[in-house]
Amino acid sequence: MASSEIAAYQSIAAGEHPEPSLATDRLAALGLVEHRPHDGSWVAHDPRAAAHSLMGDALAELRELVTRMQTIPTLAELSVDYDPHRMYGGPASEFLPTRDAMNTRIGDVSVAASSSVITAQPGAPADRDPRVVALGVQRTLETLDAGAEVRSLYTSTAVSHNQTAAYVEQIASAGAEVRTLAGTFPRMLIVDSRDLFVENHVVPGADNDAGWHVTDRGCVAWAELVFGTLWDRASRWADTGPNVVSATSGRQRQILVELEAGYTKRQAARRLDLSERTVTGELSALRKALGMRTLYQVMAWWATSPDRGLP
Repeated sequence: MASSEIAAYQSIAAGEHPEPSLATDRLAALGLVEHRPHDGSWVAHDPRAAAHSLMGDALAELRELVTRMQTIPTLAELSVDYDPHRMYGGPASEFLPTRDAMNTRIGDVSVAASSSVITAQPGAPADRDPRVVALGVQRTLETLDAGAEVRSLYTSTAVSHNQTAAYVEQIASAGAEVRTLAGTFPRMLIVDSRDLFVENHVVPGADNDAGWHVTDRGCVAWAELVFGTLWDRASRWADTGPNVVSATSGRQRQILVELEAGYTKRQAARRLDLSERTVTGELSALRKALGMRTLYQVMAWWATSPDRGLP
């Protein structure tokens, strides 16, 4: 209680009749005093009785609060009945901190694929353990045998990589669709329009091969839309390769796509994971092959070049 309220109670208990105030109003609300409007007098009540009454009220409120708290776990448990009937269920995404964790989860999800498996692989091709490649071929063939469609998108430089080309030949002959695209695009894997696997862009300092397993329907649907946009711009793998006559290499076309998008040579190098010297060298070689003097002439040629349709 405030000192003014204590002083007001002491005054009333002593038989005095102070003017109504915030202090006397507070005392009346607590049941410590009673005001008689007909003559303006005050009557003090036994504070022990008031305290007992207030304690009873507080205990009743406390019991009600405890009862309400006890119902919370029961309410949360009802989610097992709610989630299966919604378009989502469980956590929207899960961080997988290592390559092994990513590969294991991808394998577990992919083996149960029933309608589709789509992948976008933007990285520069590199030789891998033949056993890993063989396992990838086996998984893809099993997915196709189960009746699911398989669509894979690779960077255009993968066409000239022997191991990747051999892998594509095996899965394509079994019914998989494969396309290539110049420039950069996000890495992703989507299974049955339900499970999305992407690289880590959230946890700083994590393993380079860490990633996320996303099950939120909205995010997965958006990723499928992005993939579809990339797929429509890509070229069929069968329409590319060493027998295709062109004035540019796959790497040069990747660089030109980046420059056309407004990036500088330095920015293009960073986005393509190349050195700036490599980018400059590729552009210089192309300029000489075309018999041109400046990069501006090269870009003007590129605007209407038939090479734009190549991966």
